[in-house]
Amino acid sequence: MRQQQTDKPPLIKLNVALFVGLPILALVLVPYWGLTVGYSASQWILAVVFLYLNGLSITAGYHRLWAHKAYSAHPALRWFFAIWGAGALQNSIFIWTSDHRRHHRHVDDNAADPYSAKRGFWYSHIGWILRAYNSNDFSNIPDIQRDPVAQFQHTHYVALAILMNLGLPLLLGVMLGDVIGTLLLVGAARLIVNHHVTFFINSLAHIWGRQPYTQENTARDNDLLAFLTYGEGYHNYHHIFQTDYRNGVRWWQWDPTKWLIYGCSKIGLASNLVRISDFKIQRALLSNQFEKARERLELVAGAERLRALLEQEYELFTQAVGKWTSLQSERYEKSKERLGDVIDGHRQQLQLRWENAPVAVRLKQLEKALAVQRKRVQLLTEQITMQMQSA
Repeated sequence: MRQQQTDKPPLIKLNVALFVGLPILALVLVPYWGLTVGYSASQWILAVVFLYLNGLSITAGYHRLWAHKAYSAHPALRWFFAIWGAGALQNSIFIWTSDHRRHHRHVDDNAADPYSAKRGFWYSHIGWILRAYNSNDFSNIPDIQRDPVAQFQHTHYVALAILMNLGLPLLLGVMLGDVIGTLLLVGAARLIVNHHVTFFINSLAHIWGRQPYTQENTARDNDLLAFLTYGEGYHNYHHIFQTDYRNGVRWWQWDPTKWLIYGCSKIGLASNLVRISDFKIQRALLSNQFEKARERLELVAGAERLRALLEQEYELFTQAVGKWTSLQSERYEKSKERLGDVIDGHRQQLQLRWENAPVAVRLKQLEKALAVQRKRVQLLTEQITMQMQSA
């Protein structure tokens, strides 16, 4: 007789009720009320507004502000994110950021990553929440623990969550003359959608999509997920450049979170926006291209010409990286030298700009050179692929 497996931690009953019971109930009640009574335009608008306020408070607040320190925020903006983030019902800032930092530090490690994608879709999507897999260890968030806004939210999280998910929809329902319909649509349905589009980043964004920047982990870029998750779907980029306030690094990529942060910086609510240099981005793209090309070359026999061309391109790449490193050191030394002089502040700033201008121009030229090389390596990779297919 086989011994029954008993190594799974116990279920968290409250979480099972919220993340399994509530969605099952809503799947029945929300359509039933819509078919028998109907929802007003105001209720639909409020549901979408709540959805975005909750979602952006997680992405711009919990994630990019607190977890990654991608920018600094005015206290008014931090309070806004803390309150609406509590309404998203994804735990306090303390717990969320602690889990997320562990995820980045130990990504894909089934023992240390709280929601490792290598443990399967169900586990990374919601299974890790339903059982007591993780303890609240806040040793990795001493900076967050010193934040008075995060402290207040953590201490009063339950009250804030009830206020935002029950109290506010109830009040709006009274004002609209339909308490039940508002609770169902603005309360339950909105909350369930918000939960699962966020959970997609932990699950689908590590399974489905492209890996243009790195193959070191399972994170993927996915345009559809980016649309659903306020820009968080460019997850392959995020896992290699986690401190960038942008996830969709190109201007045309759908990332309302970066636009919100950038907009807030223009009105004094955000500052110190971290932006990874174009050279580092191009370097990551090219390095990943070389890795993929070499993997394909290993499957092709007698491709010495292509192999030689690839190695020639790689030599140019390493030379460009060396020049960039040297230029960065040169700019740093010049800035340090000038900052050491006691001169008028305005005059000093002009002098720094003048001395750094040639360096900046050369750095920009290197960035352009890498962009051109990327196209050459892409063509070379396509030739390798064609030879693989014809072999």
